[in-house]
Amino acid sequence: MKNYILLTFLFLTTLLAFAQQPKPSLPQFTIKGKVIDFDSKEALEYATVVLKPLNGETISGGITDSHGKFNIDVKQGTYDISIEFISFKTKKIKTKKINENIDLGTIELEINAESLAEIEIIAEKSTVEIRLDKKIYNVGKDMTVAGGNASDVLDNVPSVSVDVEGNISLRGNENVRILINGKPSAMVGLSTDALRQLPADAIEKVEVITSPSARYEAEGTAGIINIILRKGKAQGFNGSFSGNAGNPDNFGVSANLNYRTNKVNFFTTTGYNYSDSPGNSLANVTYFNNSGDIIGFRNEVNKYERKRNRFNTNFGMEYYISDKTSLIGTVNYRISNGDESATNTSDELNANNILSKTDIRVDDGSEIDNNLEYSFNLTHDFNSSGHKLTFDFQYGTNKEDQNSYITDYTIYPSLVENNPERTSTEESSNDILIQSDYVLPIGENAQFEAGFKIDLNELDSDYLVEDYDPVTGDFYNNANFSNTLNFKQNIYSVYSQYGSKIKKISYLLGLRAETTDRTIILINNSEDNYKTWTEFFPTVNLGLEFNDSESLTLGYNKRLRRPRYWYLNPFESRTSETYIRKGNVNLDPTYTDSFDLGYLKRWPKFTLNSSIYYQHAVNNIEFAQTEEIREVDGEDTLVIVAMPINLSSEDRFGFEFTANYNPFKWWKLMSSFNFFRSITEGDYNDINYDSDNVSWFTRLNSTLTFKDLFDWQTTAMYMGPSQGAQTKRDGMVSINLAFSKDLFNEKATISLNVSDLLNSRKRQSRTTTPTTFSENEFQWRERQIMLNFTYRLNQKKKRERSGYDGGGEEPMFKA
Repeated sequence: MKNYILLTFLFLTTLLAFAQQPKPSLPQFTIKGKVIDFDSKEALEYATVVLKPLNGETISGGITDSHGKFNIDVKQGTYDISIEFISFKTKKIKTKKINENIDLGTIELEINAESLAEIEIIAEKSTVEIRLDKKIYNVGKDMTVAGGNASDVLDNVPSVSVDVEGNISLRGNENVRILINGKPSAMVGLSTDALRQLPADAIEKVEVITSPSARYEAEGTAGIINIILRKGKAQGFNGSFSGNAGNPDNFGVSANLNYRTNKVNFFTTTGYNYSDSPGNSLANVTYFNNSGDIIGFRNEVNKYERKRNRFNTNFGMEYYISDKTSLIGTVNYRISNGDESATNTSDELNANNILSKTDIRVDDGSEIDNNLEYSFNLTHDFNSSGHKLTFDFQYGTNKEDQNSYITDYTIYPSLVENNPERTSTEESSNDILIQSDYVLPIGENAQFEAGFKIDLNELDSDYLVEDYDPVTGDFYNNANFSNTLNFKQNIYSVYSQYGSKIKKISYLLGLRAETTDRTIILINNSEDNYKTWTEFFPTVNLGLEFNDSESLTLGYNKRLRRPRYWYLNPFESRTSETYIRKGNVNLDPTYTDSFDLGYLKRWPKFTLNSSIYYQHAVNNIEFAQTEEIREVDGEDTLVIVAMPINLSSEDRFGFEFTANYNPFKWWKLMSSFNFFRSITEGDYNDINYDSDNVSWFTRLNSTLTFKDLFDWQTTAMYMGPSQGAQTKRDGMVSINLAFSKDLFNEKATISLNVSDLLNSRKRQSRTTTPTTFSENEFQWRERQIMLNFTYRLNQKKKRERSGYDGGGEEPMFKA
């Protein structure tokens, strides 16, 4: 019933916005110019240009691009114009009559000396900024992720969903490329759990790019999610300190600090966190013979305890070598260690549902994860028009050690202590990235780009399984499960693209070539697997601006999905002896052709961004389940083995929209809806895996501001049911609440948030094979309550300007 109420509310919100008919438009003219720093003569990106009509109508405006330029279409009339930038004096142009196209030329802003004592942060505005080619989610504006991590942040981003295991999907497709500051990072190289170790307050914003240009790597058939880490830009010294405490146990402290002079900018984000995350799962399996008769049952219940200590620091320096050249050096360090315990209770029942045996299997483990990454960026601006050359170098190393001790008991019909088992995993990786990009503006409205990238990756994984010998009392290597894998993947790529704008039509055409060399060495099996391939990836982005509030985009790109090493490593999981997951060394890449048609429309209080998309994939990767008879505790037992395979093809259709509606200054609404259908065709081991899956998810975010009292934010999300070739998944609802109060003249903020209010964030599914039927439920983390306190040093919150969301004037195809 709650799901229907949520859908009805979303529908009525959209209807109410469309009911507001726009007034007849007056003639429109273009006002342009450039904003620079008076002292350094550097372009000021994200400077705000506000146009206030003297007739009392809605305020409009725009922001400057990376070259300090702005280009704004406004209705004929008389305006007061102000040009503003953080810590600079505001420039005002009074009573400016606009009845023709106007060039304001170069506008110089001077440093506001008084602001160095109390610097204001960027204006409060909508949580989501909508661009024509991407969505930008501003993390600092969301109370519900205070004290959380990167996975919590991504789970609030339009078009993005995070399942209960932490797997990230974009428009329902898990093959999404995660970038850190625009580049691949070892911080998310070994596991998706790394995103749970990156604190939310280290993230400034998240960019969702569904139609990437040729500048971006071709990896990720669904698109790209780019996580931008915080790096202060304001003059002088400023920062913030945060502390949080929660239940189940979750404690943390962090600091974001920045010090900037005319020549040097120092910045850091450092934090520590301890968490205890209980979880649970269950699996009820029914077994059939070849005639379809029930021959037995197995019911398994798992309890998880995960205790983690995490330390993260990101620090760096930006040095302005000259007025045209700057160098940025950054160091990211992360260490995580903790204990994990998984208790598996398994009941075996006969065909009459009478208990015949009960086993308890306890997997006690520990893990240490170290990540260190260095990155350097050199930027040279040939002139102030955007002609520039950039060079990037990045080196990352990651080491992850896991150890576990597994005990196994039969407690019914009699107590029997089975032989224990030990496992250990040692993984280490080294990643090197070298990249250069060249940008050449041609005239006022055209631009040429070219570049290259070398991405070198090497990973070693040593997986050891040891069984116990009751005669000698020693552990010995079980060669059936132990293995050592060496994985190397080197990617060499070049690209070129050209874009232009002719009146109201924009286009960006690009071509990227990538060569991949992949080597897999299974040392224990003396088996080598080497593959190399070269592919070309064209991109086309077209745009049509009907006016300053309405536009249409069309994009095409070809992309691929390279199997990650954990999909390739054939080692088997050991938590359960009857349900096993393993990799497949013979996996090939998936190739996808994607088409995206987008429509953007703005009204005074309402913004709608929608798109229709289609993707055709070949060699798509899916998990298939097979059954084997194995000896478990001395008895022949049916074991389910899940393994990724290449199926023949998949066609995916979808529709999505994101709507921002501000009915009042004190109430903001953001809703998103994504509907998709995927049709898969393929056969494996004489089993047909054809499926037709229809699913959807929707999200609603409501923020209420009670002046001088507190802010109240509610986020509700519903993931619709889905069906694959073997598995049906039920729908899932999740609600988060947050309350925030400013203190000490807005120098501090205290917030209380509740994650998964209904404790309903559980994956429930049913899987059918020729000889089994299983009902499964999994909950990664139970309901979390968090109290967060933030104190700002030389910073002050600044309220939203009425009627302007700051997000409407970015160039259409800014890569």
